[in-house]
Amino acid sequence: MSTGAMGTDIMLPALSVIGADLAVPNPNDVHSIVTMFFLGMAVGQLLVGPLSDAFGRRPLIFVGYTLFVLGSVVAALTESWNMMLVARALQGVGASAPKIVAVALIRDQYEGRAMARIMSIVTAVFILVPIIAPAIGQGLIWAGGWRFTFVGLSALSILVAIWFALRLPETLAHENRRPFQPKALAAGLREVLKTRQTMGYTLAAGLITGAFIGYLGSAQKIFHEVFKVGDYFAALFALAALAIGAASLVNASLVMRMGMYRLTCWALYALILLAIGFWLVLIPYAGVPPLWMFVVWQMATFFCVGILFANINALALEPLGHMAGLGAGFVGSISFFISLPLATVIGSAFNLTVFPMVIGFAALGLATYLSVRWTEIGNTRRLG
Repeated sequence: MSTGAMGTDIMLPALSVIGADLAVPNPNDVHSIVTMFFLGMAVGQLLVGPLSDAFGRRPLIFVGYTLFVLGSVVAALTESWNMMLVARALQGVGASAPKIVAVALIRDQYEGRAMARIMSIVTAVFILVPIIAPAIGQGLIWAGGWRFTFVGLSALSILVAIWFALRLPETLAHENRRPFQPKALAAGLREVLKTRQTMGYTLAAGLITGAFIGYLGSAQKIFHEVFKVGDYFAALFALAALAIGAASLVNASLVMRMGMYRLTCWALYALILLAIGFWLVLIPYAGVPPLWMFVVWQMATFFCVGILFANINALALEPLGHMAGLGAGFVGSISFFISLPLATVIGSAFNLTVFPMVIGFAALGLATYLSVRWTEIGNTRRLG
C-alpha cells in the first residue's frame, strides 16, 4: 500500500522545480502531478479489483509493479510537461494494484471491527512512508536532481515486488474466484450500487479524501511560499503523517470496544469544529497565521483524518466479503473520482494564504458527516 504514498510524497519537495523545468503553463498547475497520479489510481482500481477476484491476488501485484516502474522510467526521461502527466497517470494505474490487492487480502481474512483494527495497524506502519518520503526525495534531489526521484521509485518498487513474491501467499481460493465476464461484473456492480452502506461510505470516503489530496497538492506551496520554511518542509510535512499514524494506533486499540461508526462520528465532529474554528482565527491574520499555529491545526486535523480512513473504508467494504476485490476496487475508484475534482478546486484556489485549504476541510468535513448520517437513516443499531 505504501507504493502509492511513496509515488506521491517523494517528489513533493521538487514540484516547483519540475514545473519550471518542464515549462508548466500556470504555476498553480503543478498540483496536477499529484492529481494525475490519483486519477490513474482511480481508473486502475476499476480493473484491478475484478481481475484480482478472477485470477487471484498475487498476479495483479506483479502487473501493477511492472506498470509503475514503466511510468517511473518515462517520467525520469521526459522533457515534456504533457508526457510527465501521462507518465504520472501510468504510475497511478500501476500503484492501484498493490493498494487494492492489499485491502482485498485483508478482507479475504477479516471483517467488521476486526478488519478495521487490522487496517489501523497497517495504516500505522504505512504512515512511516509519508513521514520519510519527502526527506528521501530531498536527498535524491540533492544527489541527482528531481529526475533521480523516479529512479529511486523504480528501485524501491522492484525490491518490494521481490519481497512480495517471497513472503506473501495467495489468499483467494480457486473455488471463491469470480469469472471476469461482463455478466458477472454487471451483477457485482448492481449489488454494490444497491448496497446503501457501501454507497454511502464510498461517498464519505471520496469527500474526505478530496480534502486530503487537496492538502497534498498545496502543502509544498504553503510551506515554501507562505511560510518560507526552505529545507524544513520535509520535517513539517512529516508531522501530519505522524498524526495520522498516532490516530491509527489509537483507533486499533479502541475500535473493538467502541465500534467504527461511533469513532467515525466523533472524528468528524472534531474535524469540523477544528476547521471552522481555525477559519475564524485566520481572519485577523489575513489567512497567514504564525507557523506554529498552522502546524498545531494540521496535526490535530490529520489525527481526525487518521481515525476516519480505516473506519470509513472498513464500513464500506463490510457487506462485500464475497467479492472483496471488486468491492475494494469500486470503493477506491469511485471515492477517487469524487475526490479529484474537489482536490483540484482546493489546489487551484491557492492564493498565498491557507484559507482555501482550511475552508476545504470545513466544507468537505461537513459533507462527509452528512453522508454518514444519510447512510445510517433507518438503521436502528449503530454499525460497528
